[in-house]
Amino acid sequence: MVMLTVFTRAIIIYVFLLIAMRLMGKKQLGELQPFEFAITLIVAELACIPMSDTQVPVLYGLVPIFTLFIIEFVVTKAVKHSIRMRKLINGKPVLVMTPEGIDYKAISSLDMTVSDLTEALRGNGCFSPAEVLYAIAETNGDISVLKKEQNGAARTKIPYTVICEGKTMSENIKKAGLSEDGIFSFLSDKKIKAKDVLLLTAESGGDYYLQPINAACETGDAKELEHV
Repeated sequence: MVMLTVFTRAIIIYVFLLIAMRLMGKKQLGELQPFEFAITLIVAELACIPMSDTQVPVLYGLVPIFTLFIIEFVVTKAVKHSIRMRKLINGKPVLVMTPEGIDYKAISSLDMTVSDLTEALRGNGCFSPAEVLYAIAETNGDISVLKKEQNGAARTKIPYTVICEGKTMSENIKKAGLSEDGIFSFLSDKKIKAKDVLLLTAESGGDYYLQPINAACETGDAKELEHV
């Protein structure tokens, strides 16, 4: 009888967790941000208690799991609509390699070692740091690499995200050598509002990529974004 009770409780909690995880989105099942990872660990612990201990009512396990789901939902919405909240909760990508080489201060601030970095580079198909133009430590812990050659053509620029989901990235605009006035003027000429831009990236002295929410993407010379 006890085994049947444990079996039934396990099924109930599993189904509830499966529904909750699906509602949290596919990212929850793939690459996790820090707050998502923390919630996942807590949910796993909460699920184990009522699943194995028949003295604990199943509801005592479901209620806190549901509460954490609500918290995750609220935090995800806040992160989506606020750049400041996104940086506070998730942090921001860090440039760890440039054409000048490894940025030791950057990797030290992330508590990374050179061995950690070279291992990540190998995971990206770069067995020598000499193959890397730029490397960025993403907020989920992954290392993204821009190789010195792609499809036989040398890359010398790194694209900066200047508008993402309608949010203007002032810091990146400066890094790209652009101005907000120039970008807004550029969008105005195209009869596009910043809030309707899904993604706009620009390379300093290179190209831009513009993807409106409800239109096809386009590319061009980033100098077009400089006029005011």
